Amino acid sequence: MTRWLALALLFPPLALAAPVQVQGVRLWAAPDNTRIVFDIDGPAEHSVFALRDPDRLVVDLASAQLAADIPDTSASPLLRAIRHAPRSDSGLRVVFDLSGPVRPKSFLLRPNERYGHRLVIDLYDATASAAQPRVRSARPAVEQGPREVLVAIDAGHGGEDPGALGRRGTREKDVVLQIARRLERLVKAEYGMKPLLVRDGDYFVGLQDRYEKARSPHQADLFISIHADAFDDHRARGSSVYVLSDKGASTAAAAFLAEQENASDRIGGVSLEDKDDLLRTVLLDLSQSATIEDSLEVAGDVHSALRRVGRMHARSVQQAGFVVLKSPDVPSILVETGFITNPAEERNLRDPAHQSRVAQAIMDGVRAYFRRKPPPGTLLASTQHIIRKGDTLSGIARRYSVPLQRLREANGLDTDRLSVGAVLRIPNQVLTLAN
Repeated sequence: MTRWLALALLFPPLALAAPVQVQGVRLWAAPDNTRIVFDIDGPAEHSVFALRDPDRLVVDLASAQLAADIPDTSASPLLRAIRHAPRSDSGLRVVFDLSGPVRPKSFLLRPNERYGHRLVIDLYDATASAAQPRVRSARPAVEQGPREVLVAIDAGHGGEDPGALGRRGTREKDVVLQIARRLERLVKAEYGMKPLLVRDGDYFVGLQDRYEKARSPHQADLFISIHADAFDDHRARGSSVYVLSDKGASTAAAAFLAEQENASDRIGGVSLEDKDDLLRTVLLDLSQSATIEDSLEVAGDVHSALRRVGRMHARSVQQAGFVVLKSPDVPSILVETGFITNPAEERNLRDPAHQSRVAQAIMDGVRAYFRRKPPPGTLLASTQHIIRKGDTLSGIARRYSVPLQRLREANGLDTDRLSVGAVLRIPNQVLTLAN
């Protein structure tokens, strides 16, 4: 009997194991949600429930202790304060004082290459309108008039997912957001186009949510995801342009990069509660052939424009299985703006002047594509004229109220001879004044 008592003292039951330590608490505020991340040193049982009058959300962690500071809540419009206290059963209670009712979602994440165990609490404004369905509705057959082309610009990574890191500490998520904002300003200044920033701050957006934001309800005409490359050899350099592959990666390097970028959800943390949506997305992938063809075309224009800015890592557009490019009905490209792990290119990526040159090159490629293939019903489509039998340059000028010489200049013509089937560009500024 004495022997068994000694063993029991040496090996206490699991119930007496050390409590889980909450080693860090981080907060990320996005436009439509707030994410709180608890970094914990092991798996933890937890429960979440809401209280009203006033609105609060309570998170109980079993057998846990707080060993970290609580973050400032001023960045989140949903939170007023965060309080905590130990429970009598050796657990930890965290109370979120809310500015109004929320829809909470909580899930545990296992360790990955960058983080240990995590408990994630996502808060959504319960008073906001219900989320749009994830099936893109067709554009109305009749509109008030020609519309602007919508370009969705996606800055990769964000929030707790910094992306690739440079030797000087440069974070991919920061430089690509700066380039995305510069591209946004260029698109906004372009006649007949308007931009949509998928991420306009330092917060995490899941890969599927990125292209879904472009699809519904916005119905974008083009999706551009901006990234910075990385490799374990610091000599690797150059920009690249990628589109989705419906078969396999065009090179081993493309496959490696896609695997790294697709790990974003694992690093940033995504709940798997919407598996049905993921399955539907896979089924929609079967209808992507035409979209991939358009993606290859615009990617070729952007690739050609980027060659004027600096070295290209590959001679042509590459293809790989990037999750973020899997929109079945929106042409989508991914631009790797350089290797952040290359010291010279890291300096460039930090340089505002170089960022502007990269953004301008992407804009030049986008402009070339939409001038050649403007979507029907857009302002860009309304400023082009396809030559038909019997057309004359002077007659076209009268039709669009454009001075004949201005029409010649806009199309680089040194003669009034026309070819049937050719496309004439109608000068935008003159059209704007005439209308």
